[in-house]
Amino acid sequence: MINITLPDGSVHQYESGVTPLDIAKSISEGLARNVLSAKVNDQVMELYRPITSDATVQLLTWNDEEGKHTFWHTSAHLLATALQELYPGIKFGIGPAIENGFYYDIDFGGQQISSDDFPKIEKKMQELVSAKTPITRREVSKAEALKEFTGRNENYKVELINDLEDGTISFYESGSFTDLCRGPHLVDFSPIKAVKLISLAGAYWRGDEHRPQLTRLYAISFPKKKELDEYMAMLEEAKKRDHRKIGKEMGLFMFSDMVGKGLPIWLPKGTDLRLRLQEFLSKIQKRYGYKQVMTPHIGGKQLYVTSGHWDHYGEDSFRPITTPEEGEEYLLKPMNCPHHCMIYKNEPMSYKELPLRLAEFGTVYRYEQSGELHGLTRVRSFTQDDAHIFCRPDQVKDEFIKVMEIIEIIFKALSFDNFEAQISLRDPSNTTKYVGSDENWAKAEQAIVEACKEKNLPARVELGEAAFYGPKLDFMVKDAIGRRWQLGTIQVDYNLPERFGLEYIGSDGQKHRPVMIHRAPFGSMERFCAVLIEHTGGKFPLWLTPDQFIILPVSEKYIDQAREMKARLEDLNLRGTIDERSEKIGRKIRDAELAKVPFMLILGEKEIADGTISVRRQGAGDLGAMAPDAFAKIIEEEIAQVMI
Repeated sequence: MINITLPDGSVHQYESGVTPLDIAKSISEGLARNVLSAKVNDQVMELYRPITSDATVQLLTWNDEEGKHTFWHTSAHLLATALQELYPGIKFGIGPAIENGFYYDIDFGGQQISSDDFPKIEKKMQELVSAKTPITRREVSKAEALKEFTGRNENYKVELINDLEDGTISFYESGSFTDLCRGPHLVDFSPIKAVKLISLAGAYWRGDEHRPQLTRLYAISFPKKKELDEYMAMLEEAKKRDHRKIGKEMGLFMFSDMVGKGLPIWLPKGTDLRLRLQEFLSKIQKRYGYKQVMTPHIGGKQLYVTSGHWDHYGEDSFRPITTPEEGEEYLLKPMNCPHHCMIYKNEPMSYKELPLRLAEFGTVYRYEQSGELHGLTRVRSFTQDDAHIFCRPDQVKDEFIKVMEIIEIIFKALSFDNFEAQISLRDPSNTTKYVGSDENWAKAEQAIVEACKEKNLPARVELGEAAFYGPKLDFMVKDAIGRRWQLGTIQVDYNLPERFGLEYIGSDGQKHRPVMIHRAPFGSMERFCAVLIEHTGGKFPLWLTPDQFIILPVSEKYIDQAREMKARLEDLNLRGTIDERSEKIGRKIRDAELAKVPFMLILGEKEIADGTISVRRQGAGDLGAMAPDAFAKIIEEEIAQVMI
């Protein structure tokens, strides 16, 4: 007999060889119908895999992230099985589950495929689901794996196998399709009740633009058709909220091929929006004792070699800049933190001067592949609302909590009410990709866990998601239509101070090493603005929107009075514009609605005589005539409700 410990702490005895599905059936038939996979001693595996020793077991359903991952990973195999039957001779790349759905990279050779073929592929997938096609796992040696895929002329799979160690390779078979895969998967295809191909795109093999370009098919699947219908409705709403579309309509930002791919240009209204966000955060930072700094857009290559960024991010950086001086090389700045380390190192530091909080809206540069660029969310130039806190080890938790408070203030002001936290730790089974001692990692991870407990912030733990230099706390925000975005982040770092030899003189007169906290509540100004645009649909909070009002004179003869009214409202700390076009008032109202200006102020003969304005709220209709002071009071009170 073996002991199985469930998530509630209860311990149950089963015969050795029991499967997760057996355990589910012993609890309830309903659970057995809904369970997708199981986490056994922190390893996710199939329901049919035997458990032969004492273990902790969590049964995973659609409500668990790992359960969804199993479901979508299996759906990728379903797609590949269907494609192999419909397009004999194609070659397969990789087919992972992603945050929303899955994709598969395919080399179709000379065969053509387009979105017109989607219904045919979906029909074949449904046939495989109806047949309850089973999925079986087979462990093979590296030699067997190479022989099998070489015989099929599957050169992409052969390349992947060559990168694997013998004894770690498994195949999964579904119908006539066999794939190289770690798993886990469903028992069969039958739980996949609804599937939809979303789009296709080109994708270079292994992200290398010098390698063959494959066809990437994106898709999504659900255990119920109703959920698919809801998802497709969300996608339609997302199209309306697309920040690229709204940004163009509102005149916020632009791109130019002449300037360069992935290099955003902020137009006047977008610049106003962005600067207002920066001013908002700057005021908060000042309250919390931050000092503003500015650093160059480039840095000597050796700076990033010392920091470790060259080894870990070199492939994603722009190529080094050489100068006429022999051996002199610079990089476009990929990170701000090494520069801030040099500021700390500029003068001797005492324990009395810590914590030192340095903040910068610093522009950095990453060479994203052109096929991965997407509006403001994936760019090659972006500005981080970066700050680095240098503190004593005994100050880490308190400083971490203060950063959490700043993020809470920002989320409240921007109505990001639905968010969750993720503690990202290093992968204990593969520590080679991280720098620093086990002791420092343990201290850093413990500080984050304790800070979350002290703030009563529920946070899920994700192994392997830490930065290479330290663990972090990431904030995942759900927008108005339910999509999840990673925004604010806080990271604890014992390693950069070590690499740069940072020191302070302690109360004992001896030299000590400070701890560094990396912090970016917005993440990047570009990505944050994109998320904000899509979350609000362009209807920004009153304190942030570029124009709070637009004055609509009913006739050209009232333009002078409109200008006087605008000046009066600006004296009341409001901001807005005037529609001076010789258009009918109905057209002006429609255009102002489309432009998402919160308030339309109609000015005609009666309003001028009474010293009032007729106020219309965007999306809500008429509020009636009122004095300018009364209108200003409405805006002031609404802003006060969200600002701290």
